[in-house]
Amino acid sequence: MDATNHTIGSKDWKTKQNKKKNFKNPEAKFQFELNSCSKAKDLRAAISLYDEGVSCNTRFNQHHFNALLYLCSTTVADPSLRDSALDYGFRIFNHMLNLSINPNEATVTAVARLAAAKGDGDYAFELVKSIGEYKALPRLRTYDPALFCFCEHLDADKAYEVEEHMKMLGVGLEEAELAALLKVSAENGRADKVYEYLHKLRSTVRCVSESTALIIEDWFCSSRGCEVVGEVNLDAGRVKEGILRHGGGWHGLGWVGKGDWIVRKTSVDDEGHCCSCNEKLVCVDIDDEETEKFAQSVAALAMEREVKANFSDFQDWLEKHACYEAIVDGANIGLYQQNFADGGFSISQLNDVVKELYNQSGNKWPLVFLHNKRLKGLMENPSSKKLVEEWMNNGALYTTPNGSNDDWYWLYAAVKLRCLLVTNDEMRDHIFELIGSSFFNQWKERHQVHYTFVKGNLKLQMPPSYSLVIQESEKGSWHVPSTPGSGNECSRTWLCITRPSAQDVVATISNVVDASGKVHLLLRQNPKDHHCLNRCANSVLSSDSQVSENSTTSLTGKRKERSPPS
Repeated sequence: MDATNHTIGSKDWKTKQNKKKNFKNPEAKFQFELNSCSKAKDLRAAISLYDEGVSCNTRFNQHHFNALLYLCSTTVADPSLRDSALDYGFRIFNHMLNLSINPNEATVTAVARLAAAKGDGDYAFELVKSIGEYKALPRLRTYDPALFCFCEHLDADKAYEVEEHMKMLGVGLEEAELAALLKVSAENGRADKVYEYLHKLRSTVRCVSESTALIIEDWFCSSRGCEVVGEVNLDAGRVKEGILRHGGGWHGLGWVGKGDWIVRKTSVDDEGHCCSCNEKLVCVDIDDEETEKFAQSVAALAMEREVKANFSDFQDWLEKHACYEAIVDGANIGLYQQNFADGGFSISQLNDVVKELYNQSGNKWPLVFLHNKRLKGLMENPSSKKLVEEWMNNGALYTTPNGSNDDWYWLYAAVKLRCLLVTNDEMRDHIFELIGSSFFNQWKERHQVHYTFVKGNLKLQMPPSYSLVIQESEKGSWHVPSTPGSGNECSRTWLCITRPSAQDVVATISNVVDASGKVHLLLRQNPKDHHCLNRCANSVLSSDSQVSENSTTSLTGKRKERSPPS
């Protein structure tokens, strides 16, 4: 044997010897062999090992029991192993309890799966409800066995009870669970719950899977779906208010019209028009409640990190100057592509953005945010000073005080005023701070404007003309996007669901434009869901702000008699 083979052989021998030493401990040997069974998914070998361990009085621990229960729960679907998995699964669980070894969430989930496989949804649910006794918290997977079991047995009321318990403990539903609840509601003819779960789907899932789309299609094509009589005297004002309150794309007032539904598979063009019914889809915003929570979250975090008085003063100022339709992250734009030898802060780039927003909005100035230190540098240059003074004179500039992070200011302003935000900052740090705010990405889609400069020419990337999300129109029609199988947008299928009688139920809601007929910038793609248009149209800003070099004072300009950008 050469030296190399001898070395390898020595290592193998040492490894075997170490294992033999470890196997002097029966529990270690049991653990090693159980791990082998788990990796091989060999339930029969695991059962044999367990029986041997019981006869040898092996000291079992929580991990041993969980590994055995997991094997039982994952093999119960195999017809040849079903009986053994159920029999030994419950036997192992009772043994665990008899030894006073507390189950954890993994334990409860495994046993709940066994109970559901046996058709005992009640026991699966009781296990979840008792999990607090073991000082553990349930997860979505812990509830799934009971929920799906009740749905499969068409026991809608018990399925709803599981959902209520999940809500109470803050466990959110995902598409699979919502689809199951939607289906059991449809099968039981619970039209009110079908309506409810359609909206829960739209707020949770952007594009539904093919299986979920089929459940939706089956409901609208069924006799029960067609028998549902909705509002026949629905007030147009209520519908309009509902749409505005919910951010567009749905009114939430219930079914509209009566009679058969017409269900077609279709597509949507680049401008958001349904190729079947020609209805214009919208870019959906977060609703009023979510917007207010978002603004409060940003303000609370800013107060922790900023000088409280500075940010509080800014909030007061914003309340009095609330008619902006676009917020501009000045630093992000001025420093764009300036990482070269002579690069610095490009005020010309920033001015191009300001002018473009001014022109697109029908001569309304945006609000530019710049740090006080940045402003001082710009005021030292005659050419840039002229532009800065122009912005100040037209109320288009707010400077954040020394020691502050202007990100908090422009983000809060954009959220609070529900207007566009021009920045390429993806705000990933804010997402981290606001973890749990599932509506943040939806808000960004509706409000963030990206930009680029190609050979010095500005191009603004406005929010999309419509959102890929289930939409309910003011006329009671529905549009449901499904996930494209190939991942290609061209292959995306939409369900267009209309009810002819519903077209006459609600009067067409006119586009939200001001008295002069000017379409506001934020509403260029969708004038129907503007939240603050009427408020802004009647707002008159009469106070002037004074320019100050004090590091704690915000710098703004006049709001009267604004002139066009030079």
